[in-house]
Amino acid sequence: MRPLSKVAPEWWDYTTLDQELLDEAARLTPDDLLGLSRDGFQVKFYDTLEDFYLAEALEYIAAWRQAKPDNPVGVCGPIGPTEQLPLVARLVNELEINLAHCHFWGMDEWVVDGREVSEDFPLSFARTDRELLFNRIRPELAMPESQIHFPQADPTAFIASWDQARCLVMQGGQGEVKHWAFNDPPRRQAPYDQQPPSPAEYRQLATRVVDLHPMTLIQNARTSGGGAVGTVPMQAVTVGPVETWKAEKVSIWHAGCHDNPFGQRLTALMISKKIADASTPMSLLAEHPNVQFNYYRPGIGTCEIEMH
Repeated sequence: MRPLSKVAPEWWDYTTLDQELLDEAARLTPDDLLGLSRDGFQVKFYDTLEDFYLAEALEYIAAWRQAKPDNPVGVCGPIGPTEQLPLVARLVNELEINLAHCHFWGMDEWVVDGREVSEDFPLSFARTDRELLFNRIRPELAMPESQIHFPQADPTAFIASWDQARCLVMQGGQGEVKHWAFNDPPRRQAPYDQQPPSPAEYRQLATRVVDLHPMTLIQNARTSGGGAVGTVPMQAVTVGPVETWKAEKVSIWHAGCHDNPFGQRLTALMISKKIADASTPMSLLAEHPNVQFNYYRPGIGTCEIEMH
């Protein structure tokens, strides 16, 4: 039997992986990370935050500029990170990019009492996308409201929207539980009490309401609420692997403030070696044909012991 999680024994997570793999990840240097690139998986470094977030913003622009009346295209974007969003709006305005044939999919949203939160909820992801991006775009260039897709607790319409346009790129960050969007590891309960779901089983999951791993609650409280865990809902609706595999490219952005130095190494190693394990959901991207990990080099850090 695989070991119990060190942080939440009733859940699966990366602490249940083989210790040799964990130790190998901890030893990786930044140069080792660059060397993990292979066909279908690219690792890129950026030396400044300005370059990092501009490159992230330009992924939106490069995709949206390809949109045509007979070829609508879109981007699926994260809330963490968010620093790229005002840059996207500025670029759209300055370059006068008309978004009439463009689409946007939000990755996820909080769920409370069985319903997605409204946009007046302080942590609302839709509210954040509007305030930092869509409300800043000149009206004559704006994306039609019907082409801005936010997930809801009943995901039927959101899932169907993925057939309205090509998703050229899905961006994401990486959480401390090694998720993209809120694709967290599952609870450790039957029939998955001895082993987590197989990668093939996990990949069958579409947009859905999920229970959030305790590590996810703590991380979101740290990054968005000053550590006040009580403000963070325990459920969310999240884009699933089914939609992720409809994206032509998955682009993950590591600024060094969402996951830690160890986590930034572990998932890159697993994807490079094609080790897919549902206890570490980001590793399932080892099976996607076009994945790119983007690192802010000073944010990579070290896994050496340093007491504080």
